Amino acid sequence: MPNPVDTLTPRLRAICGDEGVITDSTRRRTYESDGLAYHAAQPGVVVLPDTPEQLVETVRVCAEHGVPFVPRGAGTGLSAGALPNSDGVLIVTSRMRRIREIDIENECAVVEPGVANLDITRAAAPYGYYYAPDPSSQQVCSVGGNVAENSGGAHCLKYGFTVNHVRGVRFATPQGELVSLGGKAVEAPGYDLLGAFVGSEGTLGIATEVTVRLERTPQQVSTVLAAFTSMDAGGEAVSAIISAGVLPSAVEMMDALSIEAAETAVSCGYPPGAEAVLIVELDGPTPEVEAQFAEVVALCRSAGAFETRTASDPEERARIWKGRKSAFAAMGRISPAYIVQDGVVPRTALPEVLRRIGELSAESGVRVANVFHAGDGNLHPLVLFDDSEPGATERAAEVSGAILDLCIEHGGSITGEHGVGVDKACQMPRMFSPADVRTMERFRAAFDPAGIANPEKLLPTPRLCGERPGVRKTEHPLVSDGSAELF
Repeated sequence: MPNPVDTLTPRLRAICGDEGVITDSTRRRTYESDGLAYHAAQPGVVVLPDTPEQLVETVRVCAEHGVPFVPRGAGTGLSAGALPNSDGVLIVTSRMRRIREIDIENECAVVEPGVANLDITRAAAPYGYYYAPDPSSQQVCSVGGNVAENSGGAHCLKYGFTVNHVRGVRFATPQGELVSLGGKAVEAPGYDLLGAFVGSEGTLGIATEVTVRLERTPQQVSTVLAAFTSMDAGGEAVSAIISAGVLPSAVEMMDALSIEAAETAVSCGYPPGAEAVLIVELDGPTPEVEAQFAEVVALCRSAGAFETRTASDPEERARIWKGRKSAFAAMGRISPAYIVQDGVVPRTALPEVLRRIGELSAESGVRVANVFHAGDGNLHPLVLFDDSEPGATERAAEVSGAILDLCIEHGGSITGEHGVGVDKACQMPRMFSPADVRTMERFRAAFDPAGIANPEKLLPTPRLCGERPGVRKTEHPLVSDGSAELF
């Protein structure tokens, strides 16, 4: 029987041209994982559409043949949400990088999904505007990927996540239809399908065009880096700042291990001897920022900061952010492999959860570095391991899963901004009841009844011997008679 992907390939070439279709095995390996290289699979074929029409037609061909497809932006995702299907089509939006409109009167921009996040701000800056969501990878990550994962960033404490900045989306449904949700208007009547699409991880379709909200560039931005001799002291400073009624645009914390990695990689020059550093940034009208900034610096010193460094111009600010922005990639300097985890807890639970993560690390012998958005309780534990050592990968995965369990136990979530993807799909039942999961499955099936849009992502799929991965529609007979269990 011919491979369905092989059958599709001539039609895909007719749609996207030879340069837009990759079948060579070596070149396909370029796309075998996203930023979470812990999961990898070679795609059946890679397609790079150049226009919305090519993207929609590609999806339509997949639908006609019942072949699964996986969307991929810049490949910076950290939950294996863009993990390819080896029997399917990987649709990469990296050639769709046009900023179609900067509409200052309506304070929005219309862009293609492959546009890099930071490029929107660069295009809007001459008009005194910027795009607020800022993942650490904002120089390269794509807007379409940000929409799929509902990505965040350091400044989401004050400005919210991607979902709060998307006004409209045009997208290809899993049947290959082009539809629109929202637009330039601030609000639309009816059910919030746009809100459901943002963060759906490519399971409801692929964006071909995104309309995003632009913010006015703040009059004043001030940043302080505070160094502490313990994580607890840094945590006290965070609580004091929030309790004082100050809403910073960002509150970020790094522990000693992550500082060590950043120093090794980029020589960020953080204060020697720091067991924790806190970066607090304020923005807004100058009188307000100046008044609150002085209070923030005083609160940090009261909590035990032994050194503070302030920045009020872009160059000084870039030096302070240098270590934090490079922290994830810097882990490669101190560990052969690592898992970037992403969980959320209520801010008040941070001290207890961080102490327990330290205990898990000590008990297992697996090092864990912590870099996180302290203001909103969004943790990013970096679980370090040597993948050449027998059993190390499994131990790291076990610690990683235990950290997510901690987040759930403390009233948090298994993801804050990286999505669920493949990495955490099997942990969804730990957060949601069977009825909750079934409801989400039915919602997904309303968009994708054939189960071909990014299968095996976001929701758990029963994997029994001989069963084809896809959207579960009914309980498996072996589960019904007690012969097998779901995981």
